[in-house]
Amino acid sequence: MRSVSKPLVVFSFSMVTICRNNHLVSAVIYMKRSHNSCVYKLIYHLVLVTKYRNDCLTSEMLTWLESEFKRLLEASDCDLMEFNGESDHVHALISLHPSLAPANLINSLKTVTSRMSKKHFGDHLKKYYWGTNALWNRSYCLLSVGGASLEVIIKQYIENQDRPK
Repeated sequence: MRSVSKPLVVFSFSMVTICRNNHLVSAVIYMKRSHNSCVYKLIYHLVLVTKYRNDCLTSEMLTWLESEFKRLLEASDCDLMEFNGESDHVHALISLHPSLAPANLINSLKTVTSRMSKKHFGDHLKKYYWGTNALWNRSYCLLSVGGASLEVIIKQYIENQDRPK
């Protein structure tokens, strides 16, 4: 241990070295980025289910939904880390900004993707939804995710979804 007179903060990969009481202390953290006076990494596993659990999502729709999720999240200073799904639901691993309320962001994602998917895939979706504009069920599952190993496990789970051909 080495002594220093002024506090010193050094960031490298996932290691942080902080000077406390003239002693260097090391701690492993997983920093996403900083915002004003905080360092954060808020990661969530989001599951959205189609309305009536209809098997209406195709591979083309999932690819389009992934690009829309990415676009909408980046516009809110958030990240889409992983995305996949099956014919009746999608999984997304997302990193959120600390100033956003998760419920508001998810409702926005659901509303915009539902409306835009009706425009892009209207003929296909008419077979499943005739009198409603909603693509998604009203409910959703949002789980906080933490730790490197858990993050890898969740990513693998999402990657291994049985995507429609």
